[in-house]
Amino acid sequence: MLASHDAVLRPNLTGQVVVHTGPVLPDFRRDSGHRIGVDIRLGKTEAQSTDELVQRYAYIASQPEGQVAKVREALADMAYAAAVRAAVIGLLPVLVWLLVGRRRRRELLVRSRSPGGLVAAATVALLVIGVWEPWTDEEDTVEEQRPWTSLATFLGPEVRLPDEVQGIEVRGDVTTQQTRRLVESAIATYDKSKQFYATAARQAANLGLRVPEPGDTVVTLVSDRHDNIGMDAVARAIGDAGGATATFDAGDDTSSGKSWEAFSLDSVTAAFDDLDRWGVAGNHDNGTFVRRYLADRGWRMLDGEAVDGPGGSTLLGVDDPRASGLGAWREETGLSFEEVGSRLSDVACDSDERVATILVHDANLAREALARGCADLVVGGHLHVQVGPTRVVGSNGEAGYSYTTGTTGGAAYAIAVGSKPKREAEVTLITYRDGRPVGLQPVTLQTNGVFEVGDYVPLHLAGDAQK
Repeated sequence: MLASHDAVLRPNLTGQVVVHTGPVLPDFRRDSGHRIGVDIRLGKTEAQSTDELVQRYAYIASQPEGQVAKVREALADMAYAAAVRAAVIGLLPVLVWLLVGRRRRRELLVRSRSPGGLVAAATVALLVIGVWEPWTDEEDTVEEQRPWTSLATFLGPEVRLPDEVQGIEVRGDVTTQQTRRLVESAIATYDKSKQFYATAARQAANLGLRVPEPGDTVVTLVSDRHDNIGMDAVARAIGDAGGATATFDAGDDTSSGKSWEAFSLDSVTAAFDDLDRWGVAGNHDNGTFVRRYLADRGWRMLDGEAVDGPGGSTLLGVDDPRASGLGAWREETGLSFEEVGSRLSDVACDSDERVATILVHDANLAREALARGCADLVVGGHLHVQVGPTRVVGSNGEAGYSYTTGTTGGAAYAIAVGSKPKREAEVTLITYRDGRPVGLQPVTLQTNGVFEVGDYVPLHLAGDAQK
């Protein structure tokens, strides 16, 4: 799956990256700057219209890191597999030579010079030539008969091109005005999206965030990205500015949990690839695809069991039961939201180590655990707006907090792809010390590109006493 399509990749020796988009849109290519290139043929996808598909291409192109990493990984895997096959094939004649033995080799040599041996050799040669058919000329396809032309020539001098797309060539029906309009629209969307999020990421690096104290561990909390890959670099920049060394993903990375949305999961993985990562699936991450895909790419997807968390803490979490995941109780189908919450609370309260954090998509899923005083902090998303932190003193006298972060993707609805957020986009930094959460700091990016840095909020976890 690449760029929301089923895709076939083949390495080439031209050094060109060639993308075959299909019969409607033009093909694209540009020099990779390396000896090895790649030929990418896009297949099936899900889109309501060609316009929607082209705009999706533009968004992905503006934040290509996830897709580039995926192609490189695929090429590396193919190179490794080819090397293994070549080694095996190369060893095969040697093994046959050794197994046959000197005496048998002499006998075969004598027989090969006999009339029967010559007939056998000629027969094999004829069979090879018959399969090869070197006399057959392959006809050029319609695609191959079309010439490559520069993108600037294809669109005409009236269209201003961003510097990043210089050098791209196009192969398609240059007489089709509709095709030109689609490509021109994609360029405009690409440029606008690239500028907005690149500027935001640069500004995020200079935000006046709380500086971690010695012994602190800071975690970047993201949630409800809803396919907005533009915010991934911004979220990472915020985390870096705040000294974050780990990431929580509270779910709803996608709009529907479908495989065509793998580009979004590739992007968030590429953004935080070198950090410790934990996550849960949200209600919009419907089905098993999102959870499985992220787990295969190094995310520790929580499943209703307490695990080691950041900064020596104990972490618990589970997927939203309104999606497909039912945590550690997958064998039992049909569990309600309340039933899953009750079982999650039991796990927290029965834990040998006090649970420092419960990561869920909807903080309400862990409200019973807080009410019983079995966790320091419950974090989630789902509401697309910040709620809390709200201090709760449990029935056992232990205090904890509930906190809902706003939508990191700036999503107004279930999908947030666009040249800028549809509403305020939020990232929250969680600070741990001595294995417990000690503070929160939200950072919000407005739709006009202006950041609002929230105050650092200390968490007081000593029962009724406010320290």
